[in-house]
Amino acid sequence: MVLSLLMLLSLVLLWLPASAADDDSPACADRTLSVGFYAFFDPISYSADADPDSPDFDAHRGYEADLLSALEAMNGAGLSFARHGITVWDEVWLRSATADYDLVGGGITILDSRRHAADGEEQIAFTDGHITFQQSLLVRAEDAESLDSYASLGSQVRAGALVGTTGEFRLLELTGLVDANGVLAAGARVHTPQGSLIADGSADFVITPAHETASLAQRTSIEPPDDSMPQVIYMGGDTGESELITALRDGRIDVVARGQIGNSTAAVNPDGALVISAVDDSVEYGGFSLDVDEVDLLACLNDKINWLTDNQRIGFESWAANQTVFMERADLWNTRAEDA
Repeated sequence: MVLSLLMLLSLVLLWLPASAADDDSPACADRTLSVGFYAFFDPISYSADADPDSPDFDAHRGYEADLLSALEAMNGAGLSFARHGITVWDEVWLRSATADYDLVGGGITILDSRRHAADGEEQIAFTDGHITFQQSLLVRAEDAESLDSYASLGSQVRAGALVGTTGEFRLLELTGLVDANGVLAAGARVHTPQGSLIADGSADFVITPAHETASLAQRTSIEPPDDSMPQVIYMGGDTGESELITALRDGRIDVVARGQIGNSTAAVNPDGALVISAVDDSVEYGGFSLDVDEVDLLACLNDKINWLTDNQRIGFESWAANQTVFMERADLWNTRAEDA
């Protein structure tokens, strides 16, 4: 009996990450980390009050908020976060390379191109992925059959997107408005507050999920060069993607191109007015950004995040079903540490 218990304990210790069974696991930081979070990505990361002037604007809510709270609760991790809401999405990940924030989150897809500033300098690193995303199309229920794929979005369709998101890029790429490198199709007309520009099919007109040609940064809409591609309408730059949902309901746009998680949340409404009509096959991984020089902090955060997510086996779906799942994992960590 004693031998069997010892064998069971040995198996448990082998299953645990080394840090959970090791009293010498290092603390991640000796300071309170300033965390900037995108404030308008419900249910992943959002503010308790959407008004930037409200004292509750910096009160973090959602999946990432609970993950960060669990990190703080892990004994020995040495993590403490001061959280600050961020209103503007565009290149939000690069803000961890400034003096303002040590860590930035908000449903950020990990892309190698996003590690670099516009001049090519590598500025940030990403933690290991803690969540998966897929892009999708949200439409009014009566249009679900006719707008059932990206290929069905012709020139009469007004597709809404948020600038600088992977939802925008996959919309442009899958409908042929840009190629894999982000080069706009020749003849596409881009409207900005400064005037309109017509793409010539060259690298002078580029839109990617990380950067865009400077003259296109304030784009408000794109007119397609032929009937097989949709119009693109940009909204939500200052107030978040909820503006897109309102516009879809009001009939000002016909489809919202963004992540399946956000679109699924919008579709859960008793009136059944909105539905997801298509989901992109491509899978993305989301993480937090931090300065590229924070090598030790990155390694330590990865160690703790991978514990909380059980090496990516616990993600958004698990959290949606049980929003205490990360805190339960932190409690297990603490129990193991006490018993070690």
